This record gives sequence, C-alpha cells and structure tokens, in this order.
Amino acid sequence: MSWLEQAGLPLLRMFDPERAHGLALRALNTGFAPLPGPITSPRLMTTLAGLDLPNPIGLAAGFDKNAEALGPLSRAGFGFLEVGAITPRPQPGNPKPRLFRLSEDRAVINRFGFYNDGMEVAAERLARRPKTGVIGLNLGANKDSADRADDFARVLAHCGAHLDFATVNVSSPNTEKLRDLQGAAALAKLLSGVMEARASLPRPIPIFLKIAPDLTDTEINEIADVAIKAGLQAIIATNTTLSRDGLTNRHRDEKGGLSGRPLMQKSTRVLARLAVETKGAMPLIGVGGVSSAEDALTKIRAGASAVQLYSAMVYEGISLAARIAQGLDTALEAEGFASVTEAVGTQAEAWAA
Repeated sequence: MSWLEQAGLPLLRMFDPERAHGLALRALNTGFAPLPGPITSPRLMTTLAGLDLPNPIGLAAGFDKNAEALGPLSRAGFGFLEVGAITPRPQPGNPKPRLFRLSEDRAVINRFGFYNDGMEVAAERLARRPKTGVIGLNLGANKDSADRADDFARVLAHCGAHLDFATVNVSSPNTEKLRDLQGAAALAKLLSGVMEARASLPRPIPIFLKIAPDLTDTEINEIADVAIKAGLQAIIATNTTLSRDGLTNRHRDEKGGLSGRPLMQKSTRVLARLAVETKGAMPLIGVGGVSSAEDALTKIRAGASAVQLYSAMVYEGISLAARIAQGLDTALEAEGFASVTEAVGTQAEAWAA
C-alpha cells in the first residue's frame, strides 16, 4: 500500500460511507490513487468463458455503478471489471442512509436499491471505454417496472455492443421481490429473453448469472440446471446475504445486503455446491468475503475460475486488487500449481459437504 493510500483511507473513513465512496471514485478519476497497470504472469493468465484475462481477480459490480471510472480502474491491477447495476430508466434508489460500515466485522451493509443513471447514460460512457481490458455490465430492473424480466433484455440490447460480458442480477435483496425471479420457471423465462437480446448484438457476448447466498441446496441445483439449459456462460456466486450471524457492530440490524468477511464461508459453500452440481459444465466466479490472496485461492480451489472483490477495498484500498493478484501468484507457485486452471475445484467436494 502506497503512502498516499495509507494517508487517504483514514481520511475517507471520517466521512459517511456513501460520501466516502463518491470521493474514492473522484480520487481515481483525478489521479490520486495507485494504478500499477496490468498484473500478470504465466501462472495468473487464464480464460473465463472465452475471455482472456491477465489475472483472475475481478472488480465486483457495485463499486462503479455508473461506469464513471473505467479508465483508471482498468489500470488498477484487476484482471476484469464489472460495473453497474444499470436499469433501463434512471432511479434514485432507496432513501439515505443506505450504506453502513461494520468495521469490527470487516463488513458492509447496503440497501442502495439499484440507484443509477440509467442505460442511456451508461451506454454513452461505455462507448468511451478503454480499448484494452475486459469490461462487463451488471443488468438490473427498475423497481416500478411493469415487466422486470424484460428490463434485463432491454439494458443488454442497449449497452451490449460496448461490453465483453453481461451479468443478469436477480439476487439483490434491496429491490422488493427481485429474488423471486430466481425461481426455476421465472428464471427460465427471463433468461430466454436475455439470450434473444444477446443474439441481436453485433457480436454475441458471454452472459453470466449472479445468484444469492441464501439458497437451499435444492434451489442451487435448480438454478444450475436452468442456467445450463439456457446456454449461459458462467454463474457468479454470490451476491450479498440477509444473514446477520456473528456480527458485533452496532449497525448489524440495519436492513439490506451484508457483504465482506462474514460472507466468506457461506458464499464459498454455495460456490462449491455449484461446482459439484455442474461438474465443470460452465465456469464459476467466486465473490463474497475475498480480502487476501489466501481467500482468492480458497475460492478457486472451491470451484471458481475467477474471483471478484469490492467490500474489502473499503478497509484495504484500491491497491488491494494488485496485492491479491501478486500474492496469488506466489501462493500458486508455493502449492505447486503451474496455472490458475490447475487449482480450480481441487477442494470443491470438501467445501460442498
């Protein structure tokens, strides 16, 4: 971590969390952040759903909701970026306060409710994206939409020409009844519309599905079956949780989705269950609680071809991505793996038990 970041993080924590988040994005865009450029090595280079990645450490959706910092984020050490979620129409999201730091738990609770500038603005920004790097978009639905399932296809059709991949997000807990779309019948119908929109793009891009951690084994198996039949290219496991087990911070009872360290065990088990159920039929992306190279390797061994992070950067700064990538390279070598791919799923059965 650079001296600038060491000085800046305590200052950011003096502001309320949402204000600090906005200042962090501004710092990126004005050059006041460490940007080491691509972090890669023969061990770290990998392929995800046909996308060539310099390393398997990705930025999860939610950090750059409106695709405002694509340039600097592309130079921050990540192997790929996911921005959004974006809905067809702009919406303000839920009332503030809606973001809470749980410092003792190294966690975050948010109830943003898909606040964003809408697909028209997002498409304009994505059209100016860096030419290099892998950038995807998290697709969302408007809270007051008459047809939420159709919203995902609309955003993809409007923004897809500027993307390397897109993610269907039916797992946010902050839009009422959105998670109902994870049911097998509703999900199959929704994905059919998304795949039709994909077919109309100038080049078909990989479509991912992001699921919740608060699912039964039966629900996990049903979702995996629907995703495979729909022709999706990957599943992201997982979004935030509604669980509050083991929390100590005074904000522990705030409504919203919990992310950060407390999610690590739960999300990794869902990931491993998917790995066992799908038997390698599609790649998986592990997200939830990743804050170190050891966490990244744990996710990979549980079945992830790549991982994503976000909440840990609240406490560790933007340089965390590069540090995890470099640490993962060292850890893979120490464990005798010549590549990320060799490590994928080597402990999936144990984690799924």
